[in-house]
Amino acid sequence: MWSASRERRASTHASGKRPSIGITLIEVVMVAAILGMLAAVGFPVYNHYRDRARNGRAAADIVVIQFDLRMYTSVGSGQFPDTLEALGRGTLRDPWGNPYQYLNISSGHGLGEVRKDRFLVPLNSDYDLYSMGRDGESKPPLTAKQSRDDIIRAGNGAFIGLAADF
Repeated sequence: MWSASRERRASTHASGKRPSIGITLIEVVMVAAILGMLAAVGFPVYNHYRDRARNGRAAADIVVIQFDLRMYTSVGSGQFPDTLEALGRGTLRDPWGNPYQYLNISSGHGLGEVRKDRFLVPLNSDYDLYSMGRDGESKPPLTAKQSRDDIIRAGNGAFIGLAADF
């Protein structure tokens, strides 16, 4: 049996030449081109969905912190805490590794400054709570380039989402 298969491999075509069993350079280039096109389409789509997932996680974290703040005021003195450490959320990081920004507007204590919309009207009257987004930078007005990717809480909790969508 072994010798029969060896004879078949050694057989020649009618032209007298042995058949080639390798791949050509053109085939390799075609495969590389197809893989390059798939990557060129796939990576931006993947990054878009990854950013949406991170934005969603940051918005969900803000909802949880907002709930904790309501519980804190209803059980405690009726006042918002000066920092997120009072809630046990001081070490909580957004999906990009930055701490959430919290500012108690009535006392002026906390991180960041009062956030403002495009008309320079404050977003909230009780407290500001937001993530600085993918770039890790933020400015008080939402119209600033650094603030467009922030995940914000506005309208005293009526809106939680991407600053560019507000």
